[in-house]
Amino acid sequence: MKEEQSRQSPPPPSGIWLQDFYRVKKKVLTIGEKYRIEDRSGDLLGFSKQKIFKLKEDIRVYTDESMSRELFKIQQQQIIDLWGTFAIMDSNTDAILGYIRRKAVQSTFAWDEWDVYDANNQLIGGIHESKGSGLLRKYMPGGMLIPETMTLKLGGNPVADINQKFKLIGDIWELECVNLPPQFDRRVLLGALILMAKIERKYK
Repeated sequence: MKEEQSRQSPPPPSGIWLQDFYRVKKKVLTIGEKYRIEDRSGDLLGFSKQKIFKLKEDIRVYTDESMSRELFKIQQQQIIDLWGTFAIMDSNTDAILGYIRRKAVQSTFAWDEWDVYDANNQLIGGIHESKGSGLLRKYMPGGMLIPETMTLKLGGNPVADINQKFKLIGDIWELECVNLPPQFDRRVLLGALILMAKIERKYK
């Protein structure tokens, strides 16, 4: 089944996945991990609720909190998510939009880094944390209060900024696309933001 999915061409992204700004916000004081995807005005674009008791992450994003219509999903390819690869998939067609992979050793002991792959599993870029703030966050007392600042590079060129907003409880991540190719489906990056909020917190 996975081989069939990988051969399918990704569907062209709809308008809401071609915008230049997104916000991923973790809801607080709720049962389970819930995330909102918002536009710049705070309007809801997607909603996700974590499935519990899963050996592998299987994250679904819906249009709203009724969870009646699924938009896309994030599926872990290995059981151990410390160095897992995650497929971002269109829910209507099951076509793979791209993959992201956490660079486990680098992210654990230095600054956070994720590799970004296209639908054919070809490396096309990466998401890199600022080295200075990354080291301060990991090794300075109280460093975990420093928000993360990350940059997406494709072919070595910076095309989008990812910024965590300071918050004692919960997580807020903002994605600002600067020179991101218009055909690049933003769901791949939104999947990365949700995973950063979930996985990076688990190891810090």
